[in-house]
Order: sequence, then structure tokens, then C-alpha cells
Amino acid sequence: MADKQADKQDSTRDGTRDSKQPAQLDRTDDERPETAAERRRRRAQFLRELHEAKALRDRVQPRRARAARMRQAMRMRTFRW
Repeated sequence: MADKQADKQDSTRDGTRDSKQPAQLDRTDDERPETAAERRRRRAQFLRELHEAKALRDRVQPRRARAARMRQAMRMRTFRW
């Protein structure tokens, strides 16, 4: 924990960027901002991958998936309109 904080302080002291930080922090003013269509496309891709990961987890861990379905069913039964 202390090592991470020391690394963070070292990278900010000398003004250089840590190599582990994302490259998006290096954006310059001449780059155009992201359009709404690009954002929606990225979001759709993320949601597809998330759904695929959840489906894979359900196939790999069927007992946990069944327990999650049962908890969700219980929440739906106890929900009042």
C-alpha cells in the first residue's frame, strides 16, 4: 500500500506520467471531442461484452447462477407496485 502511494508521489513530483496510467490523459487540444454516436457505439460494445461475460459465468458456475436467479425471483416476489 505504501509502495503504491510512494510511486504515485514520485510520478507527480517530477511531472512525468506513470507508464501505468491510461494514455487518454495525454489528450491535446487539437483532438476533437468524442461525438454522441461514438459514445453510443462504445457503450453498446461494452454492454455486449458484459452480457457475454455474465453468460459465460453462468455456464461455468451453474450453482451460483441458480442461487442468483432464486434471489432475483425472491426480490421480484416481494416487490410491491
